[in-house]
Amino acid sequence: MSTDLQSRTAAPPVKRARAPWKPWRSNIGLKIAMAVSGVLMVLFIIVHMAGNLHIFEGREEMNAYAAGLRSFGEPILPHESLLWVLRIGLVASIAVHIWTGIVLSVRSHHARPVKYAHRHKNKGESPNAYFVMRLGGIVIFLFVVWHLLDLTWRTVNPVKEAHDAYGAVVATFSPERWPVTVFYLLALVALGFHLRHGIWSAVQTIAGPGAKWRRRTQAIALAVAVLIVAGFAVVPLAVTFGLVS
Repeated sequence: MSTDLQSRTAAPPVKRARAPWKPWRSNIGLKIAMAVSGVLMVLFIIVHMAGNLHIFEGREEMNAYAAGLRSFGEPILPHESLLWVLRIGLVASIAVHIWTGIVLSVRSHHARPVKYAHRHKNKGESPNAYFVMRLGGIVIFLFVVWHLLDLTWRTVNPVKEAHDAYGAVVATFSPERWPVTVFYLLALVALGFHLRHGIWSAVQTIAGPGAKWRRRTQAIALAVAVLIVAGFAVVPLAVTFGLVS
């Protein structure tokens, strides 16, 4: 009897409120942030590549293009406003991309600390994809630092005149500085592998997996990577071999 009475008078169980879902902490949210930041960087790279190709138009045209970027929006906007917007956006995208990559990598390691005894057949990703992405990311990061010191701030570039973009590029890839050209080309190879896998992964993350589009996405990713690498590589090769001087 007492047991029945206690069960009747017992307080109802307290329902615990669910913690709000924070997309920036979930794996899905981090993958989306990584994909979006990667897409923004690819767009910046394409625009930068197209700008570099102005060197084949000659010194005046190349320098005029560079001057136009610095004076865009004047006098309404301050000098180099567009460049600073692009720089800040690029740095922010790189920071988000690196941070999300590190967090996802650490989570993946903790979730599966012991490697599988066998490998499953991959569905679009090579067995060494993550190794390539990490190593390529380090090479690209080092190259970006050198690129800023060389062609943006001119710290290690023989041409100190800020308005002579043409001269700075020619000086960078002159035959006497062939190690710089070799490093540039190696960084482009790393960039190509990174882009190929990154574009494919970003499409899979944003659009979702699908066997129908897997091969098409791989082909598109490879084509974009080859186009970008070739577009960047043609400039140092042309300067080194005397086609541009």
